[in-house]
Formats: sequence, C-alpha cells, structure tokens
Amino acid sequence: MRNTLIVCAAALCLAAPSLAPAQAPKPAPKPSAPAPRLANGLPDLSGVWMGGGGVSPRNLKPGDTIDLLPGAKKIMDSRLLNDDPEARCLPTGVPRMNPYPWRMVQSIDMKYVFILFEGNIHSYRQLFLDGRKHPSDPDPTWYGHSIGAWEKDTLVVDTIGYNDLFWFGANGLPHTTRLHTIERFRRPDRDTLSWDITIDDPGAFAKPFTVQTRARLEPTWELMEYICQENNTNPGHIQGAANGGTANGGEFGR
Repeated sequence: MRNTLIVCAAALCLAAPSLAPAQAPKPAPKPSAPAPRLANGLPDLSGVWMGGGGVSPRNLKPGDTIDLLPGAKKIMDSRLLNDDPEARCLPTGVPRMNPYPWRMVQSIDMKYVFILFEGNIHSYRQLFLDGRKHPSDPDPTWYGHSIGAWEKDTLVVDTIGYNDLFWFGANGLPHTTRLHTIERFRRPDRDTLSWDITIDDPGAFAKPFTVQTRARLEPTWELMEYICQENNTNPGHIQGAANGGTANGGEFGR
C-alpha cells in the first residue's frame, strides 16, 4: 500500500503545474568596445593578454591537417613527458604558450614590438618593424628572428632561425631548424586578440598548416614575478612518463 501511495503522489507531482516563479531570460552579453587605436590610426595591440598560441587539431584552420613526415613521427613517438623542455622551465618557442599571462608592448617609434612572458624564465620576444631583413645565417634560438609589417589592421610577423629544442605541445610534436612561421595578429575588439599562426617546416611536415587562436584582455592584471626554477613542481607530476609513458598520449598543445 505504501508503494502505491508513493507512486500516485509522484504522478500527481509530475502532473501539477510548477509553482516556482518563472525565471527571466538571461540578458544578451554586451558587445565589446571597439579596439583602441594609436595616434597614427593603427590598432593598439598593447596590454596584458591570456591565452592564444598552441598547436592542436581543435584550433586548425578549417580544411588544414597536421601531416607529420615519418622521421618526425618517429621522434614524437619516442619522446617522454618528463623530457618536455617547457616542464623544465625552458622557453616554449612559437607558437606554444604557457598557461600564464603575457604582455605586448609597442615602441613609440613603431619600430619594435616586444612580447613579455610571465611564465618560466621571464623570457621575451622582440619583433622588428624597422624594415630590416632576416640575417642570411641566423643563430638558432628558441624564439627565432622575427620581422614584421602592418597589412591594414593586421600585424604580420615572419620568423625564421629557430632551434629544434622546443616542442609544439605536451605530446612531443617536433619541428626542425627549417621551421618558418608567419603570425597574423589582429584586435577585432577591445577585449580580443586574434592570433593565427602558419607553420611551414619541410623537415617535419608534408605541407604547411595554420592554427587559429585567440587571447583575452586582462585590463586589471600585471605580470607577476614567477621564476619557474624556484617554483617548478611539474616534473613531479610527470615522473610516471619516465617509466615507459610516451609524450604522445594526449592531444596537441597545452
């Protein structure tokens, strides 16, 4: 009898109209303000940003694919997570980013743009907008040699001269010193930085591909002093990889 009463009560409850007050529809998000501009009319890309970068199937340009050459695939398959240079406080290279904020700074004379990173070793990039060319034989570095120019509202940055030490992601996606990147920075509104990166490395990939990422403005943030060598706890989280785990168990990027 008790079970029957419970079922009937439940049925009545389901059939009865709700006495809870109707919820008002959520207001539509307010559109972001227009991107600020400099005195010369160009977009102002300066500010503290969070996000962007990375090489992942989820942020590939539609129709693009990551086609590793056999030699590069062999390298990726052999890498272990605890060998990831980023986890050992070394620079991330391009286009991978740390999960920390970063700042863009444009010089007053518009000849330089600097990217300052909070993460790892307080590293930085310098982008030359003074019309210089790439050196004929650049010294391989973590961030390469970058020259840039404005195409209307887009800052186009061409970089060569990379070393082959950094990984594109935690899964060990490799590259060679033949890596050539073309980055396109746009600020479609005040709070958004659109950052597309074309990766061309005939030593590792069968064809170029483009990843499309975004970063958000953090107007109240400042970069903090974070020294990875002092605060690094990441290797302790990935020591299991040293016992046979490979780096390519996850997806591309962070």
